Amino acid sequence: MAMRLTSPAFTAGGRIPERYTCDGADLSPPLSWSGAPAGTRSFLVACEDPDAPAGTWHHWAVFDIPAEQTSLPEGLAKPGWGGPCPPKGHGTHRYRFRLLALSVATLPLGPRPGCREVLAAAEPHVIAGTELVGTYGR
Repeated sequence: MAMRLTSPAFTAGGRIPERYTCDGADLSPPLSWSGAPAGTRSFLVACEDPDAPAGTWHHWAVFDIPAEQTSLPEGLAKPGWGGPCPPKGHGTHRYRFRLLALSVATLPLGPRPGCREVLAAAEPHVIAGTELVGTYGR
């Protein structure tokens, strides 16, 4: 079975509710997944905006999620979440929530690493991945 990432807050390709953006409460949305492959020792969830004017904007990365975990709650108390907030009048942006299954239980990172640093550290350990894309415009 292939990995699947979903959210009760929005459908694939659907609009992300204002509650999860800078125009609302700016909470991280609830996410759930299934279909982790054998050998998964941890997960990483990242959120990116590939439509940002200056190139892909990395919003968030949560890593070292235990392999037995299958969801993240709304408003996860992890530092770094900055929800969708495209420039006004810039059109609708896509927000890619990526789930990566990793072959290691922990990534060798210091305190408060940036999203790019987390993704680079994870890259050699990725055994599977999937994504959920939502949209938001102002």
